[in-house]
Amino acid sequence: MVAATVVVTLIVASVASLFMAWAIGAGSSGSTPFAPAVGANAISVMRAGFFVGILGLAGAVLQGANVTETVGGGLVLFPDGGGLSAIAAIVALVTAAVLVAIGIFTGYPIATAFTVTGAVVGVGLSMGGQSATATYVEIVSLWVAVPFVGGGIAYATASLLRHESVPERLAVPALGGLVAAVLANVRFVLLAPEAEQASVAEALAAAAGTPVPATIAGITLLAALLGGGLLYRDVRADAAAGQRHFLLVLGGLVAFSAGGSQVGLALGPLLPLLDSGPASVIPITGVLLFGGIGLLIGSWTGAPRMIKAIAQDYSSLGPRRSIAALIPSFIIAQTAVFFGIPVSFNEIIVSAIVGSGAAAGDGEVSRGKMGKTGLAWLGSLVLAFVLAYGAFFAVDSLL
Repeated sequence: MVAATVVVTLIVASVASLFMAWAIGAGSSGSTPFAPAVGANAISVMRAGFFVGILGLAGAVLQGANVTETVGGGLVLFPDGGGLSAIAAIVALVTAAVLVAIGIFTGYPIATAFTVTGAVVGVGLSMGGQSATATYVEIVSLWVAVPFVGGGIAYATASLLRHESVPERLAVPALGGLVAAVLANVRFVLLAPEAEQASVAEALAAAAGTPVPATIAGITLLAALLGGGLLYRDVRADAAAGQRHFLLVLGGLVAFSAGGSQVGLALGPLLPLLDSGPASVIPITGVLLFGGIGLLIGSWTGAPRMIKAIAQDYSSLGPRRSIAALIPSFIIAQTAVFFGIPVSFNEIIVSAIVGSGAAAGDGEVSRGKMGKTGLAWLGSLVLAFVLAYGAFFAVDSLL
């Protein structure tokens, strides 16, 4: 009887997690990566939704472990070393998913990381857990820095591409080389033994028998030269086509990064339930695959609405401004994945779009829309915390 109850509870929690993954795929991770490319007419809305689903699934499986572990065990501390109960996980996931779904259907991009973090902390404290102050400082610091860092890099990049003294045929390949260098140092699960992670540069250096910083730096430089050289050849043959190709590559990289970051928001609350009982035999890659499938379904079924909202409602984008918006988005996203910090892709992309629009001077950014979105982000954090705290308290009192 007890075993059956445990299994039923786990199934209900898994359904709640899948619902959360769908909401994330339809909203944050599904809509933001290709929105600038859609705004620049480099890809259609429906094709963007299709590719972002596939790439998000891949990112979830290959990079999703770090953020998943943070959300699952780093947001609230328990004296016995445990984590959220099954009921707490269900309450947190449903609360956050409902708020994100409301944002999807109203056209406002709710910050998923804010809602999930608020909900998990709310139920955790309601259970009697303690605040993880050091973790909160890291998370809030990144959240506060994102608009300034992302917007600033986007502004500088857009200004560079617009500057008359800088030939575009050189500036775009140089940016391509920078992205290639970052990509060479992005860590993946499959490049290291067991559950460890390693970058392409680290894996190649290890294969060569010289896994030292100098070798890794040399491989990174070669990657930058290769990426920049290929893009230079493309831009030289057709400048407009080269920009579109670079833009689509950037959109793909951001979509991949979104999967690696956002899947943890859906799966993290389940981790304490998977450490023991009948689900303990499931490997972490299987859990990440489950969440990635949820992201994929959400991207395919609900993302087009939000892609349109971000691409057209926030700003009128061209290829150069879109490139300027996606480069910092990719870098910030991978930084968050590396440190295991949950971050909102809506905040990253929208901040970058505003920064690139400021460089253009006539981007027609809707200040009213941006103000309402900022309030929605802050409100979602507070509301998720309050609702999750109260909901768990009420449910726990009845049981």
